[in-house]
Amino acid sequence: MGKSLVLAEKPSVGREIAKALSCNQKGNGCFIGAKYVVTWALGHLVTLADPENYDAKYKTWRLEDLPMLPSKMELVVIRETSKQYKVVKDLMKLPEIEELIIATDAGREGELVARWIIKKAGWRKPIKRLWISSQTDRAIREGFANLKPGKEYERLYAAAQCRAEADWLVGLNVTRALTCKYNAQLSAGRVQTPTLALVVAREAEIKKFVPKDYWTVNLTVNGFTMQWQDPANGQTRIFNKERAEEIIAKVQGGTGKISEVKKEAKKELPPLAYDLTELQRDANRRYGFSAKMTSSIMQQLYENHKLVTYPRTDSRYLSEDIVPTLPERLKSIAVGPYSEIARGILRSKINPGKRLVDNAKVTDHHAIIPTEEPVYLSKLSSDELKVYDLIVKRFLAVLSAPFEYEQTVVKMDVKGETFSAKGKIIKSKGWRGVYDGLGNIEEEGEDHDQDQSLPEVKPGDPFQVLAVKLAASKTKPPARYTEATLLSAMEHPGKTVASEELREVLENTSGLGTPATRAEIIEKLFNSFYLERNGKEIFPTSKGIQLIGLVPPELKSAELTGKWEQQLAEIGKGRTNSGDFLVNIRNYASDLVKKVVGSSQTFRHDNLTRTKCPNCGKFLLQVKGKRGELYVCQDRECGYRQGISQTSNARCPQCHKRMEIRGEGEGKLFFCVCGYREKLSAFTKRREGEKDKANKREVQQFIREQKGNEPLNTALADALAKLKKS
Repeated sequence: MGKSLVLAEKPSVGREIAKALSCNQKGNGCFIGAKYVVTWALGHLVTLADPENYDAKYKTWRLEDLPMLPSKMELVVIRETSKQYKVVKDLMKLPEIEELIIATDAGREGELVARWIIKKAGWRKPIKRLWISSQTDRAIREGFANLKPGKEYERLYAAAQCRAEADWLVGLNVTRALTCKYNAQLSAGRVQTPTLALVVAREAEIKKFVPKDYWTVNLTVNGFTMQWQDPANGQTRIFNKERAEEIIAKVQGGTGKISEVKKEAKKELPPLAYDLTELQRDANRRYGFSAKMTSSIMQQLYENHKLVTYPRTDSRYLSEDIVPTLPERLKSIAVGPYSEIARGILRSKINPGKRLVDNAKVTDHHAIIPTEEPVYLSKLSSDELKVYDLIVKRFLAVLSAPFEYEQTVVKMDVKGETFSAKGKIIKSKGWRGVYDGLGNIEEEGEDHDQDQSLPEVKPGDPFQVLAVKLAASKTKPPARYTEATLLSAMEHPGKTVASEELREVLENTSGLGTPATRAEIIEKLFNSFYLERNGKEIFPTSKGIQLIGLVPPELKSAELTGKWEQQLAEIGKGRTNSGDFLVNIRNYASDLVKKVVGSSQTFRHDNLTRTKCPNCGKFLLQVKGKRGELYVCQDRECGYRQGISQTSNARCPQCHKRMEIRGEGEGKLFFCVCGYREKLSAFTKRREGEKDKANKREVQQFIREQKGNEPLNTALADALAKLKKS
């Protein structure tokens, strides 16, 4: 009897599928059962060939060899994972294998992972597709009972292939052109460059910003405080100090009369369910997690613990077929701190409206919600628990009633001047009860009025002015991006786009990048030293600012992504020819190269040191890496790197700030900004003295962690660098 070969994206997913399909016999890079053989990729096993595969002259980067426009794009096996590719290819050749089931991640990129392997290996037999949103045994079995024909996803593959080839043609050509033209390690791309441009533009706004002084007049009457308000526009800020002082002199010691009491019953609907970007934003706001860290934790929760649905989604809604599963999901999360709220929702009739369930707004995958898998909170790490807690609370909030309150606005007239105060009486906590004790859960940057308890008052009531104060403030510049706000800007980049049609396209697609790639893009900008972190704030480096000045203008805008996504969507629907799209991309890449070559601008390293590179003798650049400062050779061909200092988790015994580690081996020293210095040996001895013997392990673990974090030239790193160059 023939068998089906199942191709998963990763070993962990392959193991889960094998378990669900009773494939219990372990083979070489696979699991074997009566009806199925389950194997896996390791992410991409096959990729687009590097330029040197088309012509040996591309091994050397030269302006005169650009643009690189291969007539047909070739696929190559990725050397690091070639062993697993051979396993998959050999399984495909087995005579008993009659069909292939694609079980890679259900999305555009997952389709590409599988199809490139299939194409490179020369598979000719039937193809089916598994399309599921969670990794539980039940979801896998149901998915296999409802396999789709592979043909249904060929257009998705065509769109994915066009995106990959277009990024190669534009990204590699422009990167080589910039690097050769300015002899510096410069790179550009369709997504990373407009993302960097957002941060550079924000920095320019901040530098240009001139603060303005303004004043507010605060008045105290019996039992509450009020603020002066311009009756014409409701504005409370006064930009003329003399006018503010006039108001104070006028109302001081006077008597006011309540002119208006407005009571309004208000409802605040629950927030929408999480997609990946919104979850990354919340994790960054609340815990300072980077987008990449949140993605990594989510993969663990999805693949290993099976507690959440597919994470790399851009939808915040559920499809109707999920509704019958909601009670079981609620039962599974009715543990520990979630028990009472989950059981309360189960007792009432679950009736989710369009705010949660909307088939039209579900793309490849629905919103992130908990699965029906039993939950053992003790098995989760501290960071996993934090992210899981966000998901469960959002799920409970979405299924809860609206937050209901009565808002009272009181206005008072004092000698012709208007003062106002707001008060709130909570009628029903609703979904906000889920977040009790968590403090402010609002969006960053929203301006919330200070509510207070107001006494019962009615129009005409007199009040004696007890005190009146002038408060001085300054207007603030736009806030620097954090990872949370940068993710928002990447998701909704339409504000920077002039064309209304393209703005709409960007709003209806994923914006700049996808939920799955945004974290990597941001991380790449840090690793290329275009951006730096200072606490949660993101700053552009001189290199990043200069790059935005050097790249062709059209690469700085999200318009390019809007145009591509518009056309890729049409290819995905079969309305546009992929060949026509790629012809236009080739012409576009040629134009970009011409613009870079013809530019009269210059690039200057302003972080050049007087320390020479031990490999090539050129002066090194001093840059801020992810975990500290390091020297980097300015010559892209050399690639030398050496750590200068790294941020540690150790606290200074004098000022309790985090200390830096400098030096190597036994000569390592801890440095603090307050001037404190300490040798590593003295630090270890002090820590051992401070704590009992049981805690010696912490010191050893700390030292191990620091060793693991060093961005230094190890023998392995050197060998890998040479391997990449060869």
